[in-house]
Amino acid sequence: MDYGLFDLKVFGDNRGHLVSFEKNVNLPFEVKRAFYIFDTKPLIARGQHANRNSEFCMIAINGSCKVKITTGGGISTTVSLDTPHKALYLNKMVWKEMYDFSYNAILLVLTNTHYDESEYIRNYDDFLKEVSVHA
Repeated sequence: MDYGLFDLKVFGDNRGHLVSFEKNVNLPFEVKRAFYIFDTKPLIARGQHANRNSEFCMIAINGSCKVKITTGGGISTTVSLDTPHKALYLNKMVWKEMYDFSYNAILLVLTNTHYDESEYIRNYDDFLKEVSVHA
């Protein structure tokens, strides 16, 4: 599976709500890095890369954004993230571009690897060439 949108189980009562992440329960990987994107200016896109080794899980914990996903063969789709109990899973070798961030949007990103610049593909044409070799 290159990507998938799924619901996260929400626990809560009249005091509030929480969502937890557990390997092999609601995440297909062990989290080795977490980061969040916030205060993104209008008309700015983030991401615009693919990763050779990293899998991702993205959650809009506040506000909303869109994620354009391109898989092998240049097939693209766009997913809207607009609730803190929906997650977008992205497998390795998927081009991602996050954009159209709402005011005060916070996008939480969980990944299965530590940061390694050498596994990033930042040129779209290079991505298309490399992904076609693996197809």
